[in-house]
Amino acid sequence: MRQPRFRTVLFDWDGTLLDSYHADSQAYLYMFRVLGISWGLEELERHYSPNWHNIYRAVGLPKERWAEADQLWRAGYREHRTVLQRGANQVLHRLAAKYQLGLVTSGSTVRVRRQVHAFGFERLFAAQVFGDEVPRRKPHPAAIWLALSRLGAAPQSAVYVGDAPEDVMMARRAGVMAVGVTGHSPVPERLRRSRPDALIDRITALPSLLAKLGG
Repeated sequence: MRQPRFRTVLFDWDGTLLDSYHADSQAYLYMFRVLGISWGLEELERHYSPNWHNIYRAVGLPKERWAEADQLWRAGYREHRTVLQRGANQVLHRLAAKYQLGLVTSGSTVRVRRQVHAFGFERLFAAQVFGDEVPRRKPHPAAIWLALSRLGAAPQSAVYVGDAPEDVMMARRAGVMAVGVTGHSPVPERLRRSRPDALIDRITALPSLLAKLGG
């Protein structure tokens, strides 16, 4: 029986598996209001990045206030309930029977690990890499390299699934295939322009795509 080309599937968390953009964006708007920043949702979407330091730079927030901004964002985020993307639970369980799965997120260990536990996904992910475990944020490939090392996987046997152009750039720099999920993305046009190796509209289309790629 021919082995599938891809044996490892790595996932972004926020936006890709977790339907978190509403909570995320509202937390930013709360933080902006408290800090006296005049940005609204339109400006946030124009400059949105999974590396929140890029947003701080775009808004002109001095570095000495970044820690304060982080605390305000977390306070705003806690006021909102997040749910999984539709079909994400079924997709993960289906893929776990055939591939080794990993989580590579720029989110904090405390927050994302708590969410992963709440959804009962600990056993599905053979490796989890959080944003505060690596010295460089997306699109630097350090987080993917760490996940591959923990899994004993080669880059050419892995796929990374995300919803932002930084996810695509990170995957490309790490030497793994990049799959973009446009229907979950807060910046779908920017995601398309980043030219991932494959595009799907929803996470539910991923098993069919991987089966096709694996032959």
